[in-house]
Amino acid sequence: MSIVFILIGLVLLVVGGEFLVRSSVALSFKLNLSKMVIGLTVVSFATSAPELLVSLQAALDGFSDISLGNVIGSNIANIGLVLGITAIITPLAIDRDFYRFNWPVMMIFSIALYFFLSSGENISRLEGLCLLIALVIYLIALITRSRKKAAAIEIEEVDESLKVVSNFKMILWLIIGGVSLWGGSELLVEGAVDLATTLGISERVISVTMISVGTSIPELAASVIAALRKEKALSLGNLIGSNIFNIASVLGITALIEPINLKSEAIISNDIFWMIGVAFILIPLAFLPKQFQLGRYKGVILFVSYCIFVSLAFLG
Repeated sequence: MSIVFILIGLVLLVVGGEFLVRSSVALSFKLNLSKMVIGLTVVSFATSAPELLVSLQAALDGFSDISLGNVIGSNIANIGLVLGITAIITPLAIDRDFYRFNWPVMMIFSIALYFFLSSGENISRLEGLCLLIALVIYLIALITRSRKKAAAIEIEEVDESLKVVSNFKMILWLIIGGVSLWGGSELLVEGAVDLATTLGISERVISVTMISVGTSIPELAASVIAALRKEKALSLGNLIGSNIFNIASVLGITALIEPINLKSEAIISNDIFWMIGVAFILIPLAFLPKQFQLGRYKGVILFVSYCIFVSLAFLG
């Protein structure tokens, strides 16, 4: 029954996330926000909603390991699994903004998370507020930089047909999205805890593997389909931005509502080092040997690294 709860929960999260993105974009158009601002902020927040609801529900239920494991595991999966598989299918170009802006910011947020957890073994409300303030500063800097070179903005995910959506349909989508996300998070957390108990493993292992992969499925599916069609498969900047949002908005908002306590020592002694390490390795991969391209063998390195992480999580 635990597996059924987890599968239904993941389906509801995917459905809820899609409806929330559509309703949020439609509302943003009605508020006369520019397509650039919608793509860089509204869509990013909406696509982080599944992780947020799962982490918040877990924290409120007293399962902090799921809150932390979900975010840390998702960040590892975004690079090792999503980016790795996509690069194996088709080589990816790396722009200069990656190492000049996006990558350094991601590393700063990742190291800040490690510092918060290692210093007090929790993320307090004050630290959650600091993460959110830092996110606002990042978004302001992102929008400012993007306005200076509008031609390079990655806004393909913003569907302009949503400009003409009726108020009734927009509200209906919002309700469906909200209810699906709430129901999905409830079922996913309950199923994960039950499965961990049945198998005799920790909630942390389930969260950094099954749950994190589940919440990364939409990005993986979209990237693989686009790569197979030989379309522009993936924006590395958008993927790095997703990792930043996972740490800053998901953990920031969750900690602001309910402080997140560190229960499993493996999160701070193992998992977070994998998250920082997989992120760091992108720099040498970006420059060696062929600069500014993430080719197939580099994708294999990332994917194999992710497989090793998952294997060690279960074996440990």
